[in-house]
Amino acid sequence: MRFVTVRDLRLRGKEIWEALRAGEEAVLTCNGRPVALLVGIEEGRLEETLRLVRRARAQAAVSCMRERARELGLDRLREEDIAAEVQAVRRGRRS
Repeated sequence: MRFVTVRDLRLRGKEIWEALRAGEEAVLTCNGRPVALLVGIEEGRLEETLRLVRRARAQAAVSCMRERARELGLDRLREEDIAAEVQAVRRGRRS
C-alpha cells in the first residue's frame, strides 16, 4: 500500500488512478496524517464495496467497544445489573 499526499494526487493523478484500477490501495495524507483510503472499485460494484467498507468500520467500532468494556470490567456484569442499568437510562430519558 502506498501513501499519497494531496499534492501527489494533483501532480501524479494519472499514475495513481492507474494503480487503483490495477487493484492497489493508497492512503491519502494531508500534512503527514492519513485522511482517506483510496480503493479501486470494479465497475458495477460500488454499492457492494461501500457496504463492505461500512461493515468493516462497524466491526472495528464494536471491537473497540468490547475492548473498552473489558478494560472497565463491564464484561463481567450480571444480566440483572445490565437490565437495571438499561431501566435507569430509560427512566432518565422520560424525565
